[in-house]
Amino acid sequence: MFKNDQLDQMVQGILGGLPEGLKTLQNDLEKHLQIALRQGLRKLDLVSRDEFDVQQAVLARTREKLEDLEKTVANLEQKLNN
Repeated sequence: MFKNDQLDQMVQGILGGLPEGLKTLQNDLEKHLQIALRQGLRKLDLVSRDEFDVQQAVLARTREKLEDLEKTVANLEQKLNN
């Protein structure tokens, strides 16, 4: 899912937008924000990049087979009509 460095980048991006007065609470906010983000991301129905890539390859192969079958059917229909 998300790697620790990606999560840290998200947290730092959020913390970077805080007003100066809240930056004194940064360590506490950072810890709680990371926990909240991890819990929120776990609840989402996400797949890993590897799983996505595998499914994308399967879809590409299926699409190729479908195109081949469509050509075969078109050829058979043409022969039948002639």
